Amino acid sequence: MTTKRTFEDLVAEANAVSVEGWDFSWLDGRATEERPSWRYSRLLAERMARATAALDLQTGGGEVLAGVPRLPAVAVATESWPPNIARATARLRPRGVAVVADDDEPRLPFGDGVFDLVTSRHPVTTWWAEIARVLRPGGTYLSQQVGPRSVVELTEHFMGPQPYGSARDPERARAAAEAVGLEVVDLRLEALRTEFSDIGAVIYFLRKVIWIVPGFTVDRYHTELRALHDLIQAEGPFVAHATRFLIEARKPSLRAVSG
Repeated sequence: MTTKRTFEDLVAEANAVSVEGWDFSWLDGRATEERPSWRYSRLLAERMARATAALDLQTGGGEVLAGVPRLPAVAVATESWPPNIARATARLRPRGVAVVADDDEPRLPFGDGVFDLVTSRHPVTTWWAEIARVLRPGGTYLSQQVGPRSVVELTEHFMGPQPYGSARDPERARAAAEAVGLEVVDLRLEALRTEFSDIGAVIYFLRKVIWIVPGFTVDRYHTELRALHDLIQAEGPFVAHATRFLIEARKPSLRAVSG
């Protein structure tokens, strides 16, 4: 007979585990999230195989880029968080990728028109003018980003009703890209079912994805955690919906500009 783990045990375990890097394998068997239909990793691999010089912004621990089968002759990644810089360097240097410590603020430490491909998966901020500057004419920016009100059901459990914010709206991203002269060639938004099977999974997720409940700590939200644990025990997994959007934008070629 399997004994259910106590609230206290689940909290202690999830509050102690490391949340460095961008690997979510600790949640295997404890939480699930649908994947977008466009399969970003496949698109990234296709674009990288055709590129000659590529830049991956805010690469995290390099987990996504390391999975690309074929990288271009010139491949660079940026990251700002010191533990991730070390992880990304260890993971990507053997693949010939230069990892650059950067503060994720303009100006990017690269010259104009250096890259024919710039990518980013779940960037905190997209510096559109800088992306346009470092892209070569005819170059492409490919990014999967967190969409509006992602996992809002979880946010509202801890913080109450939330107003609609436009900061991560895909149409706002389109407008920002076009404002710096890029042509948006693909823009898609999806809502993805997400389930948390125990309170430990919730704690780990909130410690790692810090913008879902800003300032989250176990002590600060102990009452809400206990209530959510009881709800999961009574009704099963807590269901939320992650939102993701894909945006691909191209810098006009010199021929298109002059013509």
